[in-house]
Amino acid sequence: MRAITISEPGGPEALVWDEVPDPVPGEGEVLVEVAASAVNRADLLQRQGLYNPPPGASPYPGLECSGRIAALGPGVSGWAVGDEVCALLAGGGYAEKVAVPAGQLLPVPEGVGLDRAAALPEVACTVWSNVFMISHLRPGETLLVHGGASGIGTMAIQLAKAVGAQVAVTAGSKEKLEFCAGLGADVLINYREQDFVEEIKAATDGAGADVILDNMGAKYLDRNVRALAVNGRLAIIGMQGGIKGELNIATLLGKRAAVTAASLRARPVSEKASIVAAVREHVWPLIAAGHVRPVVDRELPMSEAAAAHQVLEESANIGKVLLTLP
Repeated sequence: MRAITISEPGGPEALVWDEVPDPVPGEGEVLVEVAASAVNRADLLQRQGLYNPPPGASPYPGLECSGRIAALGPGVSGWAVGDEVCALLAGGGYAEKVAVPAGQLLPVPEGVGLDRAAALPEVACTVWSNVFMISHLRPGETLLVHGGASGIGTMAIQLAKAVGAQVAVTAGSKEKLEFCAGLGADVLINYREQDFVEEIKAATDGAGADVILDNMGAKYLDRNVRALAVNGRLAIIGMQGGIKGELNIATLLGKRAAVTAASLRARPVSEKASIVAAVREHVWPLIAAGHVRPVVDRELPMSEAAAAHQVLEESANIGKVLLTLP
């Protein structure tokens, strides 16, 4: 088969469309013939040599895919060859085939095309696990989403609105903020021109955000804590703004607030399966009902992965960038 390999850590030019051995599904796995994958920030870090796959995972980038089941490994039940699926991966989505633990499979949701389903697993699992399973966002509360026009952000807006929360977002352009408003965002903050701490306080009569979904890490740590409401929860899912920051414990204590940090890729298969099951139970019905949809900026041939990475590096996308196969 062919897959995107990384010849050596570096820029987008390090991605090579190459011949590689076919994967073989092991115990509890299925082989998926890939229709599409999606580009995530973690893929850019892997390409740069900064985020290696966990032991035993495919060495190729790609944390999600859609496609058709081509074969079942030993011990797999509940799925059949030919089923159209999308999947959460530890790696290997940028390829013609990938072996996936059966617990990380999802059926393609009703009303979503096979290619566009590749835009769903990573964002749905990340948002549901962090905003709802860990941070317990409730109806009537306020969620602040940094990077509201990203794949994660567009999913977070829709899911939070679906459960009856108020949503505030940050983004770096009028176009992106207007798109977020179209998805239901209530409070629009241009981080290049406005202080999100002041804006979220003003929008909540001084209370602050009950939950903050943060992709920046160190750069926003102090301001995120100041922007939290009493009993607020800060969920860190990215490090685009660095890995080391200073935390004011007195402020945190005064607010009885919590800071959590979680990623999906390195979690045990059993934990991923639990998250996927929760997404299938809670998120898939919302998609089928038309309340939530995948947001796709553009689709490129998988052989043009380098161009897709360039789009994300320039933050030129709204929603997901897909890599497709014929």
